[in-house]
Amino acid sequence: MSETLIDSNVLLDILTEDPKWLSWSADALEEVAEHSVLVINPLIYAEVSVRFERIEDLDGVLLHDTFRRDPLPWSAGFLAGKCFTKYRQLGGPRRSPMPDFYIGAHAAVGGMTLLTRDPRRYRTYFPTIEVIAPE
Repeated sequence: MSETLIDSNVLLDILTEDPKWLSWSADALEEVAEHSVLVINPLIYAEVSVRFERIEDLDGVLLHDTFRRDPLPWSAGFLAGKCFTKYRQLGGPRRSPMPDFYIGAHAAVGGMTLLTRDPRRYRTYFPTIEVIAPE
């Protein structure tokens, strides 16, 4: 069975019932879940956690039997740093969050597909990963 890393923006669209993205994100997550293991990592967990007051409430949404929780590989940290450096050299602003690069690197070194609604940076800096995103 394949593995798909679920970007926090997809999860937050569903949790916040985002009027623009709820339908796409919910449908895409449901479709991916039919044939893939759903994976999150500590960065995704942290980004989603801002919507919750208590860890128990967050864990009640990101259930262990629904989302596999993977650690962040050291090799992904190295790749994230290299891609972020390239991004900066090409004029990318400092305000761009390093976590996006780490999420892309995690998918790349783990051989995972990435489900996100913001694919541009991932496709640019991590061309080897399969990205599922709105057209």
